[in-house]
Amino acid sequence: QVQLQESGPGLVKPSQTLSLTCTVSGGSITTGGSITTAYYWSWLRQPPGKGLEWMGAIAYTGSTYYNPSLKSRTSIFRDTSKNQFTLQLTSVTPEDTAIYYCARGSVRTLVGGPVDSNEYDYWGQGTQVTVSS
Repeated sequence: QVQLQESGPGLVKPSQTLSLTCTVSGGSITTGGSITTAYYWSWLRQPPGKGLEWMGAIAYTGSTYYNPSLKSRTSIFRDTSKNQFTLQLTSVTPEDTAIYYCARGSVRTLVGGPVDSNEYDYWGQGTQVTVSS
């Protein structure tokens, strides 16, 4: 059973960098498989009163993919020895306040458009991040 868990600060000041780490157990973030295997280790967020927004992902190969609206501020990288991947979001504002999730997604999550939660088979529990002075 694959499990994901987010960790990081719950409060970040404006203009600072948000950094969250997802720890994966029960499966390797570097292992490939069939075309039906979920290869994309993803970050999503949900602002208050709004829907899920896909932020980006890192594939088992290490390739990264980003939401164009956030690309200039977003970086995703991994530590394969710890089976972890990390989200960094720079220059945060109160508009970045949200619940942040890590999840394992299919290749179809890279298409764009509204988030389809059915394309993610495993999710972390989510972590609240508030951007405030």
